[in-house]
Amino acid sequence: MTIEKNELTVRCFGGEPGKEFYAEYHDHEWGVPSHNDRHLFEMLILEGAQAGLSWETILKKREGYRKAFHHFDPHKVAFMSNMELETLRENPGIIRNRLKIYGTRQNARVFLKIQDEFGSFDSYVWRFVNGTPLINHWKHSKETPSSTPQSDALSKDLKKRGMTFVGSTIMYAYMQAVGMVNDHLISCWRRTL
Repeated sequence: MTIEKNELTVRCFGGEPGKEFYAEYHDHEWGVPSHNDRHLFEMLILEGAQAGLSWETILKKREGYRKAFHHFDPHKVAFMSNMELETLRENPGIIRNRLKIYGTRQNARVFLKIQDEFGSFDSYVWRFVNGTPLINHWKHSKETPSSTPQSDALSKDLKKRGMTFVGSTIMYAYMQAVGMVNDHLISCWRRTL
């Protein structure tokens, strides 16, 4: 389906001139249900990297992350050496925080264990919304919560399994990013799809 959009198109975010990459993310990815384990892993890592920063900053570095972390192949990331991770601390294409870089490898290892236990990460993570996206009906972005009981439960379980940078607020943003939650405002053009 092709949607005609123009300068009057209402978006939840990304409508500012010069931020077409942000509009692209909003229009084609944010809130769209994802069941692809590699994409679910990518968004998990990117959302964790965003902690304390803006999502816009992370989107601008997304390609750098793909290159640095083997296009988000969790098997390859799980076996990255300390030397490889230390080298990434000099890479301007990513956030060079040591804990976040090493956390990526740790999270990949836990991700693989979850895949082994549940058959896929998709099967594991979508249980937290009973396999169906939660659709909210917000009029204003300020109504959108920063966490929910579902993100609390997901965060708690991932921490128990050994993941890092998976607090409830980060997990709620993750759930929005992979379409487990649809928080497109009722005025947003994307809401009608």
